[in-house]
Amino acid sequence: MGTLQLQNISLSYGERDLLINISSTIDTNTKAALAGINGSGKSTLLKIITGSIEPDTGTIHSTKGMLVSYLPQSGIVLKARSLYEELESAFDSFVNLIKRKNHIESLLSESQEHSKQTDNLLEELNSLEEHLLYSNYYQREAKILQIAKGLGFNPEDTHRQCKEFSGGWQMRIALGKILLEQPDLLLLDEPTNYLDVEARVWLNHYLNQYHGGYLLVSHDRYFLDETTNEVLELFHGDLKRYPGTYSAYEKKKELELEQLKKAYEQQKIEIDHIESFIERFRYKASKAKQVQSRIKQLEKIVPIQLPFETKSLRFTFPAPPHSGNDIFRLENLNKSYGDHQVIVDLNLHVQKGDRIAISGKNGMGKTTLLNILAERDSQFTGSKNRGAGISMGYFAQDTDASLNDNLTIFEEVEATSPSARVHQLRSLLGSFLFHGDDINKSVSILSGGEKSRVSLLKILLQPVNVLILDEPTNHLDLASKDMLLRALEDYRGTLLFVSHDIDFIKHLATKILYLSEEGAELFEGDYEYFSWKLNQKQLLEEEEKKQEITPEVHPKRQLDRQERNRLKNRLRTLQKDETRILEEIDVKEGILSDLHHQLSLPENYSNGLKAAKLNKEIENAEISIEGLSLQWDEMTTEIEEIQLDIEL
Repeated sequence: MGTLQLQNISLSYGERDLLINISSTIDTNTKAALAGINGSGKSTLLKIITGSIEPDTGTIHSTKGMLVSYLPQSGIVLKARSLYEELESAFDSFVNLIKRKNHIESLLSESQEHSKQTDNLLEELNSLEEHLLYSNYYQREAKILQIAKGLGFNPEDTHRQCKEFSGGWQMRIALGKILLEQPDLLLLDEPTNYLDVEARVWLNHYLNQYHGGYLLVSHDRYFLDETTNEVLELFHGDLKRYPGTYSAYEKKKELELEQLKKAYEQQKIEIDHIESFIERFRYKASKAKQVQSRIKQLEKIVPIQLPFETKSLRFTFPAPPHSGNDIFRLENLNKSYGDHQVIVDLNLHVQKGDRIAISGKNGMGKTTLLNILAERDSQFTGSKNRGAGISMGYFAQDTDASLNDNLTIFEEVEATSPSARVHQLRSLLGSFLFHGDDINKSVSILSGGEKSRVSLLKILLQPVNVLILDEPTNHLDLASKDMLLRALEDYRGTLLFVSHDIDFIKHLATKILYLSEEGAELFEGDYEYFSWKLNQKQLLEEEEKKQEITPEVHPKRQLDRQERNRLKNRLRTLQKDETRILEEIDVKEGILSDLHHQLSLPENYSNGLKAAKLNKEIENAEISIEGLSLQWDEMTTEIEEIQLDIEL
């Protein structure tokens, strides 16, 4: 097992201590989230681990040969080669192993007699072969295509040059390459930023089956809950571990922050009392000794600091005006860009109060559909009818273009809601990550993400009865996303939105419109129902593909001694793994049986919360058994092929 140790890591920027004597251990069993407020040093710590930033003090020790791979948030520069060539470069580290293997095979072919040196060479050759087999080197083409497909690339994309892809897709390429490297430790900084829902679900499953360790930075709570079993939190320069899911960490952290607030208030009272005494008796000679004692007491107090997150972020929508029951009715809607048709015969009836999430892979027409609904695009065929009394607010990914560069942030927002008081607007801007003097910044100097947040706040301040939102959470942290989520849950109008944030969809959507190559399909239910239906469809397609595959005919061939030895070693390894997997399946099936029994008990099935929890555990157990069964099926196929080769 590979282990990486951080010992007394410290780093300062000017007068600010970012990391203070951090010590921790991360290994190949680590499945952790790295948490902390914006600016706490998460990305910096990852860069220190990889060696791209030197700490002021401290050391990092790792097991010899331990491979650590890092995906930054941005700034990836790809070489001038095709997508396939870029992904295949993940296997470049095997070039020397292949050269050594070929050299040993050459020596063995020239050897005329058996000797101890021959045995040593055969042993080394077997070891190399085992390593190459375990690393998927011989199956690299299939592995490359599998990961490319999981990340949303089409087979024809593999021949395209990397420079032809947008920045977001280039980040997917970088992620795919790192996954193909199969490092002992993965460091991923916001890996889901550029992934659609399907690719996020795929990455969830991939990481759940990953044999190495990983450390994830993400603002996607659902993703972290599904992939991690502990949280490492950076707080005031210190690193603290919390066992359990990210949601469990948040609950425990909330309790700790409440205790911290109480301690802060108590300390404030104590400081005020001491300072009052000092001020009152500072100039009285008879009290000089007591005053000096209080001054020393005050100097010894270590001030308790409260993080920004302790401030409650709240936002409430203006009351929406009245509208009719019919919002939109689309019939046989078609939309093309030249010869490329993105929407085909779409029929959709949106009614008052609907909360529809529009999902699908990138390029399936989600933003195009929103533009048509918001009447920014009229170049389509078919019909679109809009109901009576509709007032719309539309947040698009390019809405920031409508901002006035000559105004400050505060002036821009104030122009939208002139009746709001200054302290109310300051509070709202704080909720959207603009604090203190930030609100007086000129719009002209803001980054794209900052402009996007200003635009979103302006739209949310308007009294509308239909909200159309395209990726509203892209530039928000978890606290701000939670604030927006709570506000949208209380919103009484009609909501249509595109989001790749699964947690956001789960809490808001009552219907999901899924756009795919096969057309549009409306799922009348929440995200759990949609995810289950999508999974069933995928399993059916995989089963149909299996039935289409014809078995390979094994040609008779004569194996030389080293090849036969290699196959026998591989066979023993597979048979050992097969026994282990079958034992795991037995254990999981026992757990599943027990869960079904618990669900059948009256005190459980009559309790909604308990029943929901048990049903979720049953679903997870079934998914786990299914995954193990697929592994076992692939393993038995390879065992049969090897046995046939040895017998020939």
